[in-house]
Amino acid sequence: MMLRSLISVVAGLLMMTGAYASDAGFPGRAKFADVQVIEKADLKSRFNDVVIVDARSSLEFETLRIKGSVNIPVASKTFETQIEKLRASTDKPIVFYCNGRTCMKSYISVRKAKAVGIDNLLAYDAGMFEWAKSYPQEAELLGKSPVKASDIISKNDFQKRLLDPNSFSDQAYTMASKSLILDVRDKYQRGATGFFPGQERWASLDNQEKLTALINEAKQNNKTLFIYDEVGKQVRWLQYALEQAKVKDYYFMAKGAKGYYAEMMKEFGINGSRMN
Repeated sequence: MMLRSLISVVAGLLMMTGAYASDAGFPGRAKFADVQVIEKADLKSRFNDVVIVDARSSLEFETLRIKGSVNIPVASKTFETQIEKLRASTDKPIVFYCNGRTCMKSYISVRKAKAVGIDNLLAYDAGMFEWAKSYPQEAELLGKSPVKASDIISKNDFQKRLLDPNSFSDQAYTMASKSLILDVRDKYQRGATGFFPGQERWASLDNQEKLTALINEAKQNNKTLFIYDEVGKQVRWLQYALEQAKVKDYYFMAKGAKGYYAEMMKEFGINGSRMN
């Protein structure tokens, strides 16, 4: 009996170790423990047996997406209605995805869908970049497939446009009327207001018409664009639109709004452990 008990304990510990290992690098899994996730290889093997939903903005979807996926932005007012219509058309598992491991939209989508009675839901939380890198044949970049690594804006070219939060703020304010600060977060990320009240404009990545108008306004008036999102990653998709529009003067905030907030807390002598 003692040996059996010991074996059971060891087996349990091994299972726990495996679970922790598989969750490493996925900060949302602990926060959304009620959401069932699907690993990248598993999604590939079940590719034709599931319905894949892109929970990101239409701009991100049009730029780079999983082939065959449908776009239902989780921030859309009609999200629940669209998911209900989708479920009425199929009994296949519905898999939501977004940008990557630090993006919470896939988890949020599952929760919102569950709240209106939809079941058989999964979150693919490794994200779009990992998928395109591993399975270029099953991805589309600007409507073309397979995705060629050479067609993706390089990490180096992206990083050239990054400013740390303090430099972003200082340069934007120093340039004053020659700058346009743009918050591209969605309504869930933004909340009530942005970080630069009276100085910034808001155009969610879901609102391509408004976003395009503001980009053109900055270009026509020779203003430098200072753009920030939630964590500094969604703007990478916007860079394709900026390059296509031949916008020369633009910068992104490294680590986005969360990075800016962290810097503000640091200045006030407040850290994460003291706030919890």
